[in-house]
Order: sequence, then structure tokens, then C-alpha cells
Amino acid sequence: MAGSVVEEKLLENAGSRQVSLPISRVKLIMKSSPDVSSINQDALFLTAKATELFVQYLASYSYKKGTGKEKKTLIYSDLAKAAEESEQFQFLSDILPQKILASEYLALLEEAQTDGGESD
Repeated sequence: MAGSVVEEKLLENAGSRQVSLPISRVKLIMKSSPDVSSINQDALFLTAKATELFVQYLASYSYKKGTGKEKKTLIYSDLAKAAEESEQFQFLSDILPQKILASEYLALLEEAQTDGGESD
């Protein structure tokens, strides 16, 4: 009996299909994988909703831990800091790197070339 109530609730929620992300874009990203040949509408909806919830969680976590609270804003460096310092967001560190100035990057490149040249 309880199972039918749960199923009924799921069907009501699935019928509304309220998702903030554009479903067509999510589908395009999913189809870009060579392992995917077709996408079930329910799987598409659930993926979009899960992505939306993940982005909301990442944003709220970054906001709470970040420096933008004083101005009531979320800034890129807050997201990058969360990706760098939090173990659960570590997989995003390549996608959300800390920003550095071009002069700092050039100095790092020069240093790497100098270190590489000494080992020859």
C-alpha cells in the first residue's frame, strides 16, 4: 500500500517535469558520449534534476565557505577554493582552477623551463 503512494507521488512529480536546466542541452551532452545510443526520457529528466541539485549544492557550499558573503555574492574564486580544498569537490579542481595573473603564470613557466634545463 505504501509503495503505491510513493509511486503516485513520483508520477505526480515526473508529470510536472520542473527542471531549470535546458533538457535539450543535457541530452546533447549525454549523447556526446560514445557509449550512449539512446536516452530514456525518465533518465534524461533524472540526470537534469540531479545535475541541477548538484550545482545548487556546490554553489551553496562555496557561498558558505567563501569570501563573497559580506557582499552577498558568489564569486569564481569561492568555487575554485571549494574545488581545491574540499575532498568531495576535488574532481572539479581541473575544471575550476584558481585564477592567477598572466605574469605569475609566465614566471612559473620560466621556472619550469629552468628546472627542466638543469636536469639535462
